[in-house]
Amino acid sequence: MFGRRKEKGRATTHASGQDVELANTYEPKEDGVQHKHPPSRINHNGDKVTKGIHPHGESGRKGVHPHHFVRISARSTSKLSMAVNVLWPFVPVAIAVRYTHPEAHVWVFALNYIAMVPSANLIGFAGQELARKLPKVFGVLLETFLGGIVEIVLFMVLLHRNNDDPTDVERYNNLVPVIRAAILGSILANLLLCMGFCFFAGGLRRDEQSFDAAISEVGSGLLLMAGFGLTIPAAFFTSLSGSTTVDITPDGLRERVLTVSRITSVIQMLAFLLYVWFQMRTHHSIYDGVLERDEQRDDDRHKDLKKAKLTLTECILALAIAITCVSLHAVFLVSEIEYIVHTRHISDAFMGLILVPLVEKTAEHLTAVDEAWDNQMNFALAHVLGATIQTALFNGPLVVIVGWGLGKAMDLNFEIFNAAVLILAIIVAGNFLRDSKSNYLEGALCILIYIIIAVAAFSYPNPSEGSAGTSEASPTTGEHGGAEKLRSIR
Repeated sequence: MFGRRKEKGRATTHASGQDVELANTYEPKEDGVQHKHPPSRINHNGDKVTKGIHPHGESGRKGVHPHHFVRISARSTSKLSMAVNVLWPFVPVAIAVRYTHPEAHVWVFALNYIAMVPSANLIGFAGQELARKLPKVFGVLLETFLGGIVEIVLFMVLLHRNNDDPTDVERYNNLVPVIRAAILGSILANLLLCMGFCFFAGGLRRDEQSFDAAISEVGSGLLLMAGFGLTIPAAFFTSLSGSTTVDITPDGLRERVLTVSRITSVIQMLAFLLYVWFQMRTHHSIYDGVLERDEQRDDDRHKDLKKAKLTLTECILALAIAITCVSLHAVFLVSEIEYIVHTRHISDAFMGLILVPLVEKTAEHLTAVDEAWDNQMNFALAHVLGATIQTALFNGPLVVIVGWGLGKAMDLNFEIFNAAVLILAIIVAGNFLRDSKSNYLEGALCILIYIIIAVAAFSYPNPSEGSAGTSEASPTTGEHGGAEKLRSIR
């Protein structure tokens, strides 16, 4: 596997197309004898490789260099990501408008929505730079997790702002339906929109692209398990709420659904940990080989290897800046959701399924599409499926567990519309992944399906408009037919 070329005290290792020199250094001692020190590695750019850092991620620098930090961060991962950086002026403007004109609700929402994009993009770029310094499988998992930080922050802010006590009329702000829709919306955005664009972008340059079954089969299996876990509480509720043979009060039914949701969430998080262990420990060699071969197919590999890179300290600094900005924008954004939903007549379904996931997933989508364009479909699918699995098996259940700790009735009792859309999306994605090949037609079909869901979500009425709408009742009471009764029980 490895071939070596020895030259006068210097050995060069050829591994996967990468030149890493092992230079032997000598120091004269007082007795006149030279003692050899352990060899130091030199990467493809001639930089000495720091211990514990992968040669591909070595920057050749230490600490923080402001000029290099700004220049490299502005370059980002691709031309698309670099174009997103022109939105950075919106970041200070969005924060300033929030404090100077808090009554301008639409402007505050719009500006912070836009400002979230470059901030999330910086998290994605810093995560990728950090991942380059680590072993491949661990790096991809870490990069995917960091990409999900935006989602976790948004979910937690929504949960914190939630007040579903109908007796507290002044502070009543039920955001649980938006959180539920956002969980499913993130899954749909990854499975249909992002994967669709990956297939479409890669298919524009090639008749057909292939990817390894190790990536697609494990991903499909976990998605089916996730879909099962997310829809069981809704099926449980729907079955009992319409039953004439079971004697159960509405409050008792809500408690049982909440218990099922919490136990299901714990099991799903356990499944996520097993998935991480499977990839990192017991089967990491399989994934290492798949990703290694994918790197060799990268059309821009020679350019990526020569690019200047952030130091480890700069990666951490970039993540700290980006996460701070994302947290601020999330707080400001969420504070305006109630106004946008009620006064601008944007449905909970559209807000959660479409608007919130789009802004939180932009950076991840740009990275995956760029990888597909460069013929790295295994990397692209690792990001797409990894992010989807993290949302379904970790981020979503985490909100339920945190809500449990905070005494908030956050459950997985999704609307039947949302649950049906989720299952159908998993079936569609699994069918396209089954043959381990993709083309632009499959990508276009995924995007079109996502647009159909977006249209349906936009037209889906809120409960105040006389529909089942959300899972919790508003402070008003009364029953108007079966749908209204079902809503009031929820």
